[in-house]
Amino acid sequence: MIDYIRSVLDVVAESPFVPLEAHAKKGVLAVEKLAEAMEAYCAGNQSILEERTDEIDKLEHEADKLKQKIRASIPSLIRLPVNKKDLLSFLKQQDSIADYAQAAAYWMTLRPCKDIPEEIKEGFLELMGTSLKTARLYDELAGALYKLLATSFSKEEIRETMAIIPEVERLEHDVDVLETSLLKKIFENEDTIGGAGVCHLIGLVERVGGIADKSASAADRLRTMILRR
Repeated sequence: MIDYIRSVLDVVAESPFVPLEAHAKKGVLAVEKLAEAMEAYCAGNQSILEERTDEIDKLEHEADKLKQKIRASIPSLIRLPVNKKDLLSFLKQQDSIADYAQAAAYWMTLRPCKDIPEEIKEGFLELMGTSLKTARLYDELAGALYKLLATSFSKEEIRETMAIIPEVERLEHDVDVLETSLLKKIFENEDTIGGAGVCHLIGLVERVGGIADKSASAADRLRTMILRR
């Protein structure tokens, strides 16, 4: 039995799954930094916003290097417990989490947060908070994948992992609802914000909300990868 467990772990160690888990953590760290950047943006603290943007940029770059390492390792692997195409599709969606965090941070630096009503600032903070919850729950799901491999996809572990996915999707739906509400508030305040301000804030809504969307898409790809292994 001990030899069997070692054999399974050897396959995991030689596979892309260790860097894959690390890659997921880079994404959620980037989103956590983005939440701090959003607070700075709403408070008008440009220096903190720029600091967090630089930190997110570094995390996204580190995630890209891990992505390249994973992609390079897949073609040479003979033993892999999941379909290679499914794994690459999963990786692409997971990688987009850090990409959207980076894009949202950069977007905030393009235009200062002035003449924006408090209700809109509060809406952005709520949207950011729920997007962060979605990314953190997705990170928990990505961590469960390693446990699945270590137990050779036991039925109990599969069931526990699959139970997380609908929760990620539920949070993504909550983000969709918050996006719609926030967009309505933005348009209602067009006279105060101005046309350019409205366009800027719409872009920010899309980028922050995209984090939850990509988290849910990656969770869906993970489900497909497990079911078709």
